[in-house]
Amino acid sequence: MLKKLRQFDWFVFALLICLLVCGVIAIYSASTTKIGDEFQTEDFYKKQIIWIIISLVAFVVLMKVPYSVIDFLIIPLYVLSVLLLIAVFFMPQVKGAHRWLLFGPISFQVSEMAKLITILLIAKLISKPYISEWQMLIRSFVILMLPAILVLFEPDLGTALTFGVILFAILASSNLPKFYLLLIISPILSIITSFSAVLYFVYLMLLLYLLFRNKLSYVAIGFTGVINSFIFFITPIFWNNLKEYQQNRILSFIDPLRDPFGTGYQIIQSKIAIGSGGFFGKGFLSGTQKNLHFLPEHHTDFIFSVIGEEFGFFGCVILLLFFFLFLTRIAKNLNKLKRKEMYYAAVGISACLSFQVFVNIGMNIGIIPTTGIPLPFISYGGSNLLFNVLSVGLILKYLNEKSIFE
Repeated sequence: MLKKLRQFDWFVFALLICLLVCGVIAIYSASTTKIGDEFQTEDFYKKQIIWIIISLVAFVVLMKVPYSVIDFLIIPLYVLSVLLLIAVFFMPQVKGAHRWLLFGPISFQVSEMAKLITILLIAKLISKPYISEWQMLIRSFVILMLPAILVLFEPDLGTALTFGVILFAILASSNLPKFYLLLIISPILSIITSFSAVLYFVYLMLLLYLLFRNKLSYVAIGFTGVINSFIFFITPIFWNNLKEYQQNRILSFIDPLRDPFGTGYQIIQSKIAIGSGGFFGKGFLSGTQKNLHFLPEHHTDFIFSVIGEEFGFFGCVILLLFFFLFLTRIAKNLNKLKRKEMYYAAVGISACLSFQVFVNIGMNIGIIPTTGIPLPFISYGGSNLLFNVLSVGLILKYLNEKSIFE
């Protein structure tokens, strides 16, 4: 028992607590409206505290559950998560999307559970002994595509992209030849070049040449060409079938001023809030963009703008320092995991958390389109908080139990 406690990474846990505390403070501020000397506070911060308690209790339980039990539950939980992702389409729409299972006043976002379970199942299946390179690719893609497609049709483009980042990170950390990574990102490049036939043709010829130089089989090269050509033809159709607000989000990212009172409004107001904070900010509870309700969703996706306005550049740097120390400490510990399944899972979790931090902050400062991805441990939301805490718990559990498998 004492050995387990000594092996436990208390530094990562302390940083996790610091981030959770920062989240409660930020949510309390975002939930409070100050007009003159009058204060009105909504109960979002109280609900967040309850979810933190639930998450930490789940964290402790996870640390005590034998690894063999977790391994046994991965496949049943994956099947359950897929069924629940289907079930959300039969739930009432919330903000124009089918993303939540509703249990009275409680809502549960299934995609948060699906991300974690998908990571664990991919790690489990591609770490089997004597598995070929193509088996690794096929297994990982098959496992990923089902939840990713369901999430995309909710619609939740940001979370669907997160699935792709997870897969790329796991395969990049494996012993898979690096030119296979080119195969993985080639569909994305096909989407980008699909709006110009000439540009796409040049890209496709270059892709096929690189694959030929790496002595890939003619069947594989031909299959790659067919898949990318299909994506080239289907992308304009997919674009035309996107909801208008999704198209406008992308176009407003390129030029927010094209619709300053519509889809570009959030980005513009977020940049104003962060820029007006200066070096030390306007002070706790004193953000005007927030108090005058110029900034929507300021307790969820745009909570970083509240921090920037009230705590300024200094407060943002402190928060970013916490995230930097937290994520780099986790990344540094990954090499201690000698068992492939644990290593791949930890890499996928680290990539998922890092991507969420990068995209959310990038969205708030206007360098990334609005995607609806919350800031881990900071934004209001029980489902995201619970599974992010459990994700960190899994990594710490792997590190704590690694000696068992050595």
